[in-house]
Amino acid sequence: MFRIQTLNQIAVAGLERLPREHYEVASEIVHPDAILLRSAPLQAAAVPSSVRAVGRAGAGTNNIPVTALTARGVAVFNTPGANANAVKELVLAALLIGSRNIAQALRFVEGLDGDDAAIQQAVEQGKRAFVGFELPGRTLGVIGLGAIGVKVANAARALGMRVIGYDPTITVARAWQLEHDVEAAHSVDEVLARADCVTLHVPLTEDTRHLIDATRIRGMRHGALLLNFSRRGIVDDAAVLAALDEGRLHGYCCDFPNNQLKAHPQVVVLPHLGASTREAEDNCAVMVAEQLRDYLENGNVTHSVNFPEIVLPRNGGARISIVNNNVPNMVGQISTHLGTAGLNILDMLNRSRETIAVTLIDVDRRCPPETLAALAAIDGVCSARALDPLPEAC
Repeated sequence: MFRIQTLNQIAVAGLERLPREHYEVASEIVHPDAILLRSAPLQAAAVPSSVRAVGRAGAGTNNIPVTALTARGVAVFNTPGANANAVKELVLAALLIGSRNIAQALRFVEGLDGDDAAIQQAVEQGKRAFVGFELPGRTLGVIGLGAIGVKVANAARALGMRVIGYDPTITVARAWQLEHDVEAAHSVDEVLARADCVTLHVPLTEDTRHLIDATRIRGMRHGALLLNFSRRGIVDDAAVLAALDEGRLHGYCCDFPNNQLKAHPQVVVLPHLGASTREAEDNCAVMVAEQLRDYLENGNVTHSVNFPEIVLPRNGGARISIVNNNVPNMVGQISTHLGTAGLNILDMLNRSRETIAVTLIDVDRRCPPETLAALAAIDGVCSARALDPLPEAC
């Protein structure tokens, strides 16, 4: 029986992927094998020593102490792409709202008084203040071409926009998904200099904190529209507000409210709605539940932010999963212990990522408890687990 502790409400579609005969799932649970959450803040000290994995039903992991958990040999999973369509649609809505001054126009109408004739007169006199611009022929700059950025870029092309994108770490798979006429920029500054509208789709790291600051804003086209539906902190809010007051920017649309932003007439700020659709919540929950299940049952790792990608199909043997520091002679020591126990290796796969390594080994019979204990006692081994196949009913 695997024990999963939930720190947020998780969509039922995901929980249904964890069969009750083999999984106990609850918000209050003793000695959990894994933690499943969305945006709840997680402190390393609060993670029990029994935990082998943390699953985030979403793409960002800013609320998870990844570095500390990696040092403990705890895998951290996320769900890149599961909410991509939801975020893409919100970005497109913000692009249209921002370019046509829709939010400002709505506030104007909500403030109108008088009878219908007076309102009509005020509308005719006031609507000029909300003249915007059309999107076809304009250039959209997309910074970050992951699952969301690619969808946004392609959708903008369908709206008749020219698109220029920048992502120094774009994968071959994502590049193939882009429309053929999306132009490649060589730097963030090139995107800012060429684009009428700029949308950000990068994770928040020390390298991307205040990626858009006062200096970079001065390099943007006059009257540009800036959108941030990625993470709070990627844009320097104070610098944006100053640029709006100076007339350098047309507007700013984002998903991260604070008192300064919500009070500015040229800012459209939403209550973190990026992934707030039933479909996205279901997709994220299903994806992370399946990742946790595959890791707990088979040792396989997919879409982890700190562990190497490793998948070894079952071949009928007994499986051992070992997580260890990425140092020399670990595989040799592991093999020696298995040989001493008379275990024949049927299949083995070893993968590493920076400081951590994972080894999956299928042997001809179940690993004796004393051998498993010897493997766990090897200097540098974080965990050693015997993974017996679950009954077919699972």
